[in-house]
Amino acid sequence: MTIPRPLLVQSNGTLLLDERHPHYEEARKFLRQIAQLQKRPGTLHTYRVSPVTLWNASASGWSGSQVTEKLASLARFGVPRSLADEIHKQMSRYGRIRLVSLDGALTLVTDTPDLLDLLREWEDLADVFVTYLSGTEAVVRRDARGWIKRELAARGYPVLDQAGYRSGETLQVSMRSGTGSGRPVQLRDYQIEAVNAFVEEGSGIVVLPCGAGKTWVGLAAISRLKCETLILTPNGVSVSQWISELLRNTSLTENEVGEYTGQAKNVRPVTVATYQVLTHRRSKDQAYPHWKLFVNRDWGLIIYDEVHLLPAPVFRMTADIQATRRLGLSATLVREDGREEDAFALIGPKRYEVPWKTMEEKGWIAEAVCTEVRVPLDPVTAEKYAAAPKRNRHRIAGENPLKAIVVKSLLQRHQGIPTLVIGQYLNQLHYLAEELSLPLITGETPHSTRKQWFDRFNAGEIGVLLVSKVANFAVDLPEASIAIQVSGSFGSRQEEAQRLGRILRPKKSGNEALFYSIVSEGTDEIEFSRNRARFLLEQGYPYSVERWAEFDADSAEKVSL
Repeated sequence: MTIPRPLLVQSNGTLLLDERHPHYEEARKFLRQIAQLQKRPGTLHTYRVSPVTLWNASASGWSGSQVTEKLASLARFGVPRSLADEIHKQMSRYGRIRLVSLDGALTLVTDTPDLLDLLREWEDLADVFVTYLSGTEAVVRRDARGWIKRELAARGYPVLDQAGYRSGETLQVSMRSGTGSGRPVQLRDYQIEAVNAFVEEGSGIVVLPCGAGKTWVGLAAISRLKCETLILTPNGVSVSQWISELLRNTSLTENEVGEYTGQAKNVRPVTVATYQVLTHRRSKDQAYPHWKLFVNRDWGLIIYDEVHLLPAPVFRMTADIQATRRLGLSATLVREDGREEDAFALIGPKRYEVPWKTMEEKGWIAEAVCTEVRVPLDPVTAEKYAAAPKRNRHRIAGENPLKAIVVKSLLQRHQGIPTLVIGQYLNQLHYLAEELSLPLITGETPHSTRKQWFDRFNAGEIGVLLVSKVANFAVDLPEASIAIQVSGSFGSRQEEAQRLGRILRPKKSGNEALFYSIVSEGTDEIEFSRNRARFLLEQGYPYSVERWAEFDADSAEKVSL
């Protein structure tokens, strides 16, 4: 008997993948390259193709014909003609418009005169064209290099930027060879491949799991290009960790590495800054005073750490520095604000990616098991939740007092294993800290104190840390094996990915990574949890749901899972 194919393909770009099918894994690996996971209501995974996912596929070498042929081989009822036409249209557009440098002028080149005529019809683009050289070539204002890429991408026309990059100020830097102090740096194969892919093109995004050594990709890129570099990160903790990695693993000295944050403003050949300091201004009507950091030095490379968090103002700044090489580092291309087109246009296409499960199978990151634990609301909280306006319900569900009992039981179950308890709401975290006698790190905790707690945790002096969302990003806790999430930011998939990433470093003990997400039964947390789980499911992690037994208010006892 012939087995039906695993994929249902709809004309609107929705792709339904049956996880029970024997060819499920083959289909999933293919869909990751051309589409984005939307939801998983049961055994059917819902993906959707978009212009950006198809442009990234084109940038990585796929053609429209190859994509439609592969889809047809997996589709149960074929590929609708309208979708096949849309795939061909979007993928063929990548490369039709190029930016090149001709005789020192920034020149836009189209593959046909008709296409350039179309661009000339858009009145708001007229100001950026200086002169027309031929039916397919037009000189563009050099300061509009980023602007026109973003505008054309928004209209469905990605621009292939081949105009080249300035070298920047030369910097003699290399990865440590093992001579003198410090251990020699041994890059993994995929890190070398990622650096090669980036350097060959000069701009773009590298996607690697948390714990896979994205920072080392950045260090290797600096060492390869040997130029002064600006590194942008999400927070002060990640600034400290980048500086530590630079000094430990490269030939750079303390005099060559600077910190540019709210606490210090030291601009040096390699400077590490936060997104927050760049976007700080006294009022929305004033200019950004620290924007000069982008342009007052001859940077040869700008690294955007956790590029999926790049704030909108930094996109605008980035539009003005397109002659500088740009490397985006991320564990996921998902942006909750929907600005994937801006990331594609202004940072660059995805240049390299390794799936999380592939890394796990090769032993580069720990094996992980994800479990959603559903706990009921206690009677008082349930009444409060029912009476609250919709905008307040998520927080009430997130701060469900019965979650403390679940946390306590899970800590007892995994006693002796390094564990992070992560939450969104400070009142809840302070309650847990007092109730369970746990050290707490929040955004209000001084950086020196945070470092002390992190160091003690890494040294095994304390077994459990309670942390707010400050630990979502760029916190190096290699021995953490368990994460218990008690509350989160609505349906943020990127947050889920980052929190799982805190525990994915391979363990000396050989322990697998366990990720628990505690949600309140019968509330909007369930739907938000489904949304956050999409990324984990797309990466292939097992994701199960367990229900906490009914709470006995009289005896105040809870049976185990």
